[in-house]
Amino acid sequence: MYRCLSCCGFFSQRRFTGYAGLKLPPDKITQIVNCLVEGISIRATARLLDVEKKTVLRVMLHAAKLCRNVMDKRLRNLSLRYLQADELWCFVGKKEQNVMPEERNNGHRVGDTWVWLITDAESKLVPSFVVGDRDIACAQRLMTDVASRLSNCPQITTDGLRAYLWGIETAFGSGVHYGQLIKSYAEREGRLELVGAQPRPISGRPKREHISTSYAERNNLNCRTFLRRLTRLTLGFSKRVENLVAALWLYFAHYNFVRIHGSLRMTPAMAAGVTDHIWTIEELLNMGHQAI
Repeated sequence: MYRCLSCCGFFSQRRFTGYAGLKLPPDKITQIVNCLVEGISIRATARLLDVEKKTVLRVMLHAAKLCRNVMDKRLRNLSLRYLQADELWCFVGKKEQNVMPEERNNGHRVGDTWVWLITDAESKLVPSFVVGDRDIACAQRLMTDVASRLSNCPQITTDGLRAYLWGIETAFGSGVHYGQLIKSYAEREGRLELVGAQPRPISGRPKREHISTSYAERNNLNCRTFLRRLTRLTLGFSKRVENLVAALWLYFAHYNFVRIHGSLRMTPAMAAGVTDHIWTIEELLNMGHQAI
């Protein structure tokens, strides 16, 4: 604690840092964040670091707020040429077939939930995401947010979901270079398998060789690998949608600014020209506090 010579008031040493408002030592906070972005669950993190589960949740929500500030401030005026969009299924509380009628009207989201992602094919940057239903409203929210972050008009590729048609036209206009990758499936040995994919130009003049969703689908695998609550067939699923959104803000900020991409040998933010160096978790939290 320090004392101001002018007003004689006391203030904490971490008042103007990303650790303000938390009582844990900075090293412990950094360890908790590092565990969460490496695919370790809330309970496992609490056991490994000898802290309470509520403490881990409190740190996650605090760090997620700072990470959102960083992405909202830094990821602006981007020049991204080839964007790929996809949706990632998960659930909150319980799966859709187990949701009771009275649980749908209690003010809390429960059941099937979709994470909408945008991935840049060149820098591998994820400038935006949306959590909600697989409908037109979420598609419009995603594309409107992406359009507000760009300084150019990119080429966009999605799957055959019709909700994208309205969302992209609303955000970018009818002249945007937009194509869909239409996938064909066949049933083999009781399960569906991908048997073909046909690129289809929708509007503008999209380059056929860039009508692809490969990087977006690879990013889905990253999410399921490094986000415990998105890993299938585990008990690490989200119990509240607020925790899911917080975990996503924390993960994508770490992915964009801190984690070195294997094929780029730099972070996606560096490849996109947003920053010139690899951030640390401490720098990420401090930058988030400065953006408030």
